[in-house]
Amino acid sequence: MTSTLADRAEIIELMSRYADIADLKEFTELPLRVFTDPVTLDFESVAGIPPMTTPLDDYRQILRVGFTSYTATHHAITGHIVDIDGDSATIHAHVRAEHWVPQEVAGDGPNRWLVVGFYDNAAVRTADGWRLSRVKLTSIHQENPHLSAADLAAEQAT
Repeated sequence: MTSTLADRAEIIELMSRYADIADLKEFTELPLRVFTDPVTLDFESVAGIPPMTTPLDDYRQILRVGFTSYTATHHAITGHIVDIDGDSATIHAHVRAEHWVPQEVAGDGPNRWLVVGFYDNAAVRTADGWRLSRVKLTSIHQENPHLSAADLAAEQAT
């Protein structure tokens, strides 16, 4: 396997680890194996949060708080297109992310928030391997967006 193929395999595995953070609810060690510090995030199309660069410790706490309200999540990330240029890479991938809330939160309504879209991420080679330096999610379809963590938190605050 050439270095480029090995790099590509490591980057695709990196995207799988990224999905595992939420799906396994592992917010302590796994983010350290996935992200640079700081990391740039763009979830504006999903949560209306403007793009930001944040220290990794702060983002670990954001993840922990944001995913606590879900009984389960499942992020399927597929169709990776990886372009490597030396120690930098871009990754375009399809995503289908499902987030289930407890039935007592959903009441008589739906209990699943679905997001379908694309990731356009950037990664850099570090001494510890490839890490995501930028994550951008573009949503092309959502079902029940009122069940997003941001909306649930706002609802609980009122």
